[in-house]
Amino acid sequence: MSEKPLTYADAGVSIDAGNALVRAIGPLARSTARPGADAELGGFGGFFDLKAAGYSDPLLVAANDGVGTKLKLAIETGRHDGVGIDLVAMCANDLVVQGAEPLFFLDYYATGKLDSEVAREVVASIAEGCRRAGCALIGGETAEMPGMYAAGDYDLAGFCVGAVERDKVLTGVEIKPGDLILGLASSGVHSNGFSLVRRIIEQERWDLEQTFPSLGRSLGAALLEPTVIYVRRLLPLVQRRRINGLAHITGGGLLENIPRVLPIGCHAVVDTGQWELPAIFALLQQGGRIAPEEMARTFNCGIGMVAIVSADAAEAVARELEGATEEEVFEIGRIEPGRRGCTVSGSAGTWNAAEDWSATHHV
Repeated sequence: MSEKPLTYADAGVSIDAGNALVRAIGPLARSTARPGADAELGGFGGFFDLKAAGYSDPLLVAANDGVGTKLKLAIETGRHDGVGIDLVAMCANDLVVQGAEPLFFLDYYATGKLDSEVAREVVASIAEGCRRAGCALIGGETAEMPGMYAAGDYDLAGFCVGAVERDKVLTGVEIKPGDLILGLASSGVHSNGFSLVRRIIEQERWDLEQTFPSLGRSLGAALLEPTVIYVRRLLPLVQRRRINGLAHITGGGLLENIPRVLPIGCHAVVDTGQWELPAIFALLQQGGRIAPEEMARTFNCGIGMVAIVSADAAEAVARELEGATEEEVFEIGRIEPGRRGCTVSGSAGTWNAAEDWSATHHV
C-alpha cells in the first residue's frame, strides 16, 4: 500500500490546467462584449444589465442545447473550429423564432482529461458564434472528469438567454391562411441527424478525408460545416413586425417543426420542388437508401429556417433577407385552412404530419 499523499492531479484532474485555460480564453470572452455585459470571466456568476441594453418592459427567453454526435466527427477529424458555432446557433436560433434578441451565453465543456489546445479551439469557436449572434459570452464551466469519457472525447452544452419587449413577442398567432412560407437556406446538415449520418458512414465505409466530386471537398469538411446563425438577418424584420412566424428547422425537419408555430386552423403546404436538394443530402440519401419521408423527418434538407409572412410582404421580406448575407431565400409553400400540421410534397411523393407538437417536443 502506497503511503504517498494523494492529490487531485493524481486522480487525473489538474486545477492548474483549468486555471490556465480560463486565463487563455479571457480575451475570447472579452471579444464578445456588448451593451449590458462586459463579458469578463472569473466570477461566480455573470451579470447582464437589461437597462443598459435598451429594454424597458422585457420578457426573458431562455434556451439550452448541445451539438449532439456531430462532436464525434469533430473529434475523429481533429476539426474543432466549428462546433462552438453550432452550439451557439442551436440556442440562439431558438430564441429569435420567439422574437427574442440573444443577450448572453454560457457554455459547459466536459472531458475526461483536459487538452488545453482543443478546449481553447472549441471556446474560440463558441466566441465566434456569440459574435455572429450578437450575444456576450459571460461564463461557463470546464469539467474534467476522469473515467466518464474515453480518451480524447468531450461534450458540449450551451445556455442562452435573450429578451423581447412584451408587446413584440412572436407567437405565430398572426399566421393566417394565404400567408406564404419562405425558406432560408441551410449551410448543410447543421446539428441534427448525425447518429444516422454516422451509421451511413460506417455502413458504406466512407473515409471522412475522402473528397467526393459532388461536394468539391472532403466529406468531413462538408459534414462539419457550422450551422447558420440567422439572428442578425431576422431580428430587424421581426422587430418591425414584418414576419408572422418563424420555425427553426432542427430534428423533425420541415414536417414536424413548422406546425409548432402554427395557430389552430392553419396547415402548412410545402413544395420541395421549389429548391434543389443540396449535394450533401443527396449523397447521404443515396448512401443510406433513405426514403424521402425519412429524409423530410430527419434532416433540414437545405432549409435551416422558415419565415411565414403575409403574401403582400413576401417579396420585400425575401429581398431584404437575401440582401443581408447574399444567401438564398426560397418561396417554398403557403398556409392553407385546415388541421394544424404540415404537408410536404415533391416528385417522390407526399407526406403529412398533424398533431399537437407541444406534447412531443421540448420548447
